[in-house]
Amino acid sequence: MTRKFYNRSNIGKLMLLIGILVAVPLVIVPFYPQDAVYIVPFLLPSLGSIVLGSIICLMRKKEESTFEWRSSMQRSSLTVLFAWGWGVFIGAGPFVLGRQLTFVQALFEAVSGWTTTGLSVMDVTITPHIYLFHRSFMQFCGGLGFVMMMVMLVQDKQSMNLYNAEGHPDKLLPNLKKTAQTICLMYNGFLVIGTAAYVIAGMSLFDAVNHTMCSLSTGGFSTKLNSIGEYNSFPIEIITIIQMLIGTTNFAVLLLLTKRKWKQVFKVSEVRFMFLVLLITVPVTAFSLISGMNMGIFEGLRRALFDVTSALSTTGYSSMSYTSWPPLAVSMLILTMLIGGGIGSTAGGIKLTRVYLMIRTALQNIRKRLSSPRNVETIYFFRAQGKTEIDSTLAADTTGFVTSYLFLYITGTLLITVTADCSLTEAMFEFASALGTVGLSIGITSPATGNATLVVEMLGMILGRLEIFIVLIGVYSAGSLMKQTLEKPKKLINRTVK
Repeated sequence: MTRKFYNRSNIGKLMLLIGILVAVPLVIVPFYPQDAVYIVPFLLPSLGSIVLGSIICLMRKKEESTFEWRSSMQRSSLTVLFAWGWGVFIGAGPFVLGRQLTFVQALFEAVSGWTTTGLSVMDVTITPHIYLFHRSFMQFCGGLGFVMMMVMLVQDKQSMNLYNAEGHPDKLLPNLKKTAQTICLMYNGFLVIGTAAYVIAGMSLFDAVNHTMCSLSTGGFSTKLNSIGEYNSFPIEIITIIQMLIGTTNFAVLLLLTKRKWKQVFKVSEVRFMFLVLLITVPVTAFSLISGMNMGIFEGLRRALFDVTSALSTTGYSSMSYTSWPPLAVSMLILTMLIGGGIGSTAGGIKLTRVYLMIRTALQNIRKRLSSPRNVETIYFFRAQGKTEIDSTLAADTTGFVTSYLFLYITGTLLITVTADCSLTEAMFEFASALGTVGLSIGITSPATGNATLVVEMLGMILGRLEIFIVLIGVYSAGSLMKQTLEKPKKLINRTVK
């Protein structure tokens, strides 16, 4: 069944929202008057987006168009893809207009910001405060998503489709708008608490706000050249680890935590699996660092705990350079970056739930071959919403996503080896970071990185943040839209001739 109904107003609302978000960094100008010279580079793209969005909203008649959609997901995917593309374009504007970056570099920084990746081509030692805040604020908002923020303010009949298309699998409350507002309230509550904790630990207020925004969104942009390692402070590392774990936890689980439903939280399969992965990978990484770099036991465990948590949560903060790390320790980071964080959280990667389901399905398959053919067993896993059956549809969807993800990972890795002229291990690390929206770098991504490598990483970040299928459906829908647009005059001519 085809649907012809198309709503322009959502496009306008999203453009309005993006314009407002890009203007927010201007609030720090009174605190850093020297950055007043960058007001115009922020105002121009911001006002442009607000004006265009307003015009589209004023024309917001829900029209019976001649465009035929096969499903609501097809239409929603195109809207979401447009919103993220527009966000990247407008978010890159201040960097170009302020002469901070080239056009490709600006696009890269904006993609890395909105997708909460954290790979950067900026030298933060000379970057003005307003741009440091702009990067962090993009990550904070990108963790929630444009649709989530739009739904907080306004909701219409298409909101649920857009919400799902942007990669939010859970509706925490019966009302979607209340769900978005609840998530935002939790998010901002953690921002206040995290900022206060950092200040008490010795950070400046500006650094504390920026690092809290980026750790909660599992983003990883830092105001320091050596990231969290610059502080060399164990209390700051512990605060960051807690915030990274909060950021990588499913919003539905976080809601249970705020309600103090501890038993339900520790029943969730994804939470248990996350701690199991950390329990295995942290000691292995620590052993590699202790034996391969002559670190002390405490130092090795400290470095391993921080950096493995950063990789698994897909945050991207680092405590030290990885160029001298032993191969086993580097392999642990690659593995955890591929696994990724919680489904329905701000994290990227394959996601803990999908990896858990793949393992459970594989074990069940082996068990089935060893048991009697008459023995029929149903397997379950626990979500925040309760006990859920692992049926054939869920298993097939999971397998399809993981297969697509690994295919993209292999393809991107090979492209990085060509464009960056690096070793396979380095390319595996860097593209695992880009596709998993992590932000850790082994040294390939820097202000000197070539445009071809940046483009490959940008594609990886976008596909990773929007979970592959949404991007593919959106691109296909855009192609269909263009095709129908081109065919429309021909049909009119044929009708006139007849």
